[in-house]
Amino acid sequence: MPKITFVDHAGEERTIEATTGETVMETAIKNAIPGIDADCGGACACATCHVYVDVAFMPKVGQPLDMEQSMLDFAENVQDNSRLSCQISVSEDLDGLRVTTPESQH
Repeated sequence: MPKITFVDHAGEERTIEATTGETVMETAIKNAIPGIDADCGGACACATCHVYVDVAFMPKVGQPLDMEQSMLDFAENVQDNSRLSCQISVSEDLDGLRVTTPESQH
C-alpha cells in the first residue's frame, strides 16, 4: 500500500497507508486528517480539499484539468503546486507522496 504524508500548515506530519484507486481526499477523510474539509464529498464542486503537492511529485500527479482549475480559483493562497486532493487518485507511483494543507479552507 502506498504511503501518503499529510503535513498541516504548522508542520505536523501524519503518514497514512492509502488504498490504491481511492483519492487522496478519501484517504484524508477516512483518517480524520485536519485541514481537509471536503464539503462536496469529492465532486470537485468546492475547494475545501485544497493541498500543496510536494514539488517532487508534481510530474506524477500532473496538472489540474479545467474543472479543477476553475475550483482552485475559489481557493485561498493558490500556488503552482496546488491541487484538489479529490482529484488525485492514489496509485503505487504515489508511494511517499507529501501534501501540505493550507492554513484555512474556504
